Amino acid sequence: MKTKVLWDLCEGNGVCASAAPEIFEIDDDDNLIVLDENPREELRASYEAAVKICPKRALVIED
Repeated sequence: MKTKVLWDLCEGNGVCASAAPEIFEIDDDDNLIVLDENPREELRASYEAAVKICPKRALVIED
């Protein structure tokens, strides 16, 4: 599983970091940081939740 962020859509609002804090983080300047570009399979549920709740649809799961 690979993390793909569509950077031109991402607004750094942080809902993904709330859903999957093991994978995403928002820094002090409200920039998205991908902590894990290849998350383990056991993180799939939280990653799928982050993708689903992203208001800009800026996240994609690549298998």
